[in-house]
Amino acid sequence: MEAHKFKLGQLVSIVGGRRQGAMPGGRFEIVRLLPETGGSNQYRVRSKQDGHERVVLESELV
Repeated sequence: MEAHKFKLGQLVSIVGGRRQGAMPGGRFEIVRLLPETGGSNQYRVRSKQDGHERVVLESELV
């Protein structure tokens, strides 16, 4: 398993992926590092815009 690319508290954006249309744009804060699934690390992120939290794959973040 590779180390997580992003750190707790870091601000990120969601990039094109299977869920892009269902997620609001804007910035997200990394609030938890989760174990990998399907070969990609996961993160729990919180929208700075609406405060909702979501789980996303590392490949969906920049």
